[in-house]
Amino acid sequence: LLSQMGFRLNYLNVKKSVDIPLVEVLSSQNTQVFDVIDRIQLVIRAKTSLGLISSPDIPGIPKEGNDYSKLLAYSLYFYEAQRSGILPQNNRVSWRHNSALDDGKDRAVNLSAGYYDAGDYVKFTLPLSWSLSLISWGAIEWFDGYRLSNQTDYLHDMVKWGTDWLIAAHSKPDQLFIQVGSIPLDNAYWGPDTSIPYPRPAYDINATAHGTDVAADTAAAFASSAILFRDFFDDTDYADILITHAINVYNFAENATLRVATAGFSTVSYGYRSSSFHDKLVYGALWLYRATSNVQYLDKAINYYNQFQMHNSSRVISWDDQTVAGEAEHYLDRIMMTNQSNCSLTHGGLLWCNGDSQSGSIPVALYSVFGFLMYSTYASTTEKANAYKKFSDSQIDYLFGANPMNMFYIVSVHPNSPKNPHHAGAHGGTNVANLSDPINTKHPLYGAVVGGPNVNDTYFDLRSDVIQSE
Repeated sequence: LLSQMGFRLNYLNVKKSVDIPLVEVLSSQNTQVFDVIDRIQLVIRAKTSLGLISSPDIPGIPKEGNDYSKLLAYSLYFYEAQRSGILPQNNRVSWRHNSALDDGKDRAVNLSAGYYDAGDYVKFTLPLSWSLSLISWGAIEWFDGYRLSNQTDYLHDMVKWGTDWLIAAHSKPDQLFIQVGSIPLDNAYWGPDTSIPYPRPAYDINATAHGTDVAADTAAAFASSAILFRDFFDDTDYADILITHAINVYNFAENATLRVATAGFSTVSYGYRSSSFHDKLVYGALWLYRATSNVQYLDKAINYYNQFQMHNSSRVISWDDQTVAGEAEHYLDRIMMTNQSNCSLTHGGLLWCNGDSQSGSIPVALYSVFGFLMYSTYASTTEKANAYKKFSDSQIDYLFGANPMNMFYIVSVHPNSPKNPHHAGAHGGTNVANLSDPINTKHPLYGAVVGGPNVNDTYFDLRSDVIQSE
């Protein structure tokens, strides 16, 4: 029953709390059993009650139930706040409007839908593909969490809103649109989605202007989401479309000069500069192998992994590095051993990885949590599995307020949530020269995770501090 309710109980902690041998609990016929049950329930409530504020009257956001289910619902709501294009009739974000309807017209493609990036109005294929693959991966492994929280329909729509856009962006086998919008023009605008400035050029990679990194990561998004739609949503027709795109865009990634997409763009015009294409080729091939069971993709992953000598990577898991998909336990052990990686713990206990955490400490820590939790099931020893879970719990607890500032680093869900996320649409202001005009954020950005504190565990909650508050 506890498992079905979605609770994770640590038997040793419960046993320590109640201080009664388990055999006595199971065999006792007296009132002591009920006393044990009462105290177990206290442990459960302590674990699942995070002190969230009352849920808003929004469809799909639970009013009752444990707080983890509510946070899962909030996180999916956040993606709806990022939607571009013509919104569906069941849109839940009152301040989001139909927008960017001409995106792609300059290149004779319809790129109006999709997701805006962070707090701005530019759309990027690379971080979108990473997000879709990560969410699909988590859903494949832990689908019951979505089901028990009544979020499967929202999960379906969230992923499909992204994959539909990727299909449109992959308009030809050897072409992939990787960005829509001008960064300088977008950075000069602060306001609602009803007045987004134009022009919004569409940038692509192709046979002559290649981008191995983005193409391979897009293949991973297509392949992982195909598994989700085929095996969990029983939509084989859509899954087949996704797999076809995954195969074609991966072939495109391989069949041209291997290079990162930024080699063909100025730093002014392109927003996401990938460090390498090596890890993406491995990541995309592994997902294609899992989606198709075609061993050629496993061979490709192994060959690329060896060819590029990826076994000593010390980069933390992120949109910029997916080495963990090919190395798993060895990689995770190295991250935890600070003398072998760029990572350490802040004084408050947050994982901090030089070169990555400076641009968003909380997401970097959470990506790592995902990796550690994912592979704890497959760890070679019980001790390692427990260490992975303990570390993951410590990072999640930090996110939920166990940090020097008592900040709950998810927006609009807790009394100690950040009040000033860097998000043009949610803010409600129009003064790009003064992001404190108005002072208060007009629209609650439920479920958004901010960039997070600095290495000293300090978070200033300033809307103008893009690194911390976006």
